[in-house]
Amino acid sequence: MNIAFSPCPNDTFVFHALVHGLIPGAPEFDVTYADIDITNNLAANRTGPEVLKISYAALPWVLDDYALLPCGGALGRGCGPLVLTKDGTTSAASLAGKRVAVPSERSTAYLLFRLWAAQQVPGGQMEIIVMPFHEIMPAVKEGTIDAGLVIHEARFTYQNYGLNMLADLGSWWESDTGLPIPLGAIIARRSLDIESLTTWIRESVEYAWEHPEVSKGYVMEHAQEMSPDVQKQHIALYVNEFSANLGESGYAAVEALLGRAAKEGLVPEFDLAKLRR
Repeated sequence: MNIAFSPCPNDTFVFHALVHGLIPGAPEFDVTYADIDITNNLAANRTGPEVLKISYAALPWVLDDYALLPCGGALGRGCGPLVLTKDGTTSAASLAGKRVAVPSERSTAYLLFRLWAAQQVPGGQMEIIVMPFHEIMPAVKEGTIDAGLVIHEARFTYQNYGLNMLADLGSWWESDTGLPIPLGAIIARRSLDIESLTTWIRESVEYAWEHPEVSKGYVMEHAQEMSPDVQKQHIALYVNEFSANLGESGYAAVEALLGRAAKEGLVPEFDLAKLRR
């Protein structure tokens, strides 16, 4: 069976046992390591593997063909994207008419940013520039853009670029809704045995928690230039109770995010009930 997920520590930690034959009864998996922008497009174009990690924001485009699995993904609290600037401004209104870099327009981070901006930025009008994630903080530092939307390990490293946090969109979302933040979803083709896949992935998560040292080499191999301390922080932040089971609050968070986004025209209208079946 084919599976695609990112080389980020949370994904390699979660899927280590599954892809290394440590889960009884699970088939052999052929892994493609790809950034979430790539997996989003693979799923939307119906050319992707049977199982993928995508952004929750991309679900409205793929739910006819793929089912959302209730485990293995990234959803939590205190782990939202940040809006960074160079000049230390604390006023969201200052972004009106400015150039803001984002890593993708089909991501939870982007949806949160647009929903936040609709409340906080007069008119909500900005020049949105899509650029590779790793180029955003240097671009803000150099002043070629006015602000940047960053995710994941940038929460721990943005100070190294001399940047300032204008807004923590996760804190805003949690305050506004009382719900956790939906980030990365695990999906599988509806033609598959979804119940068995769910069991295997949940067992992989539980194995990772019970044997954290076993996956250490695999995580480090794919963590690129990330320091061991940042790897640990990354895993602790993004692999949590929702990775084992979305639960009612997890599903409610996804429904709230995508329901609001659909009303704002940020994603196509779709049947919310498909998120749970």
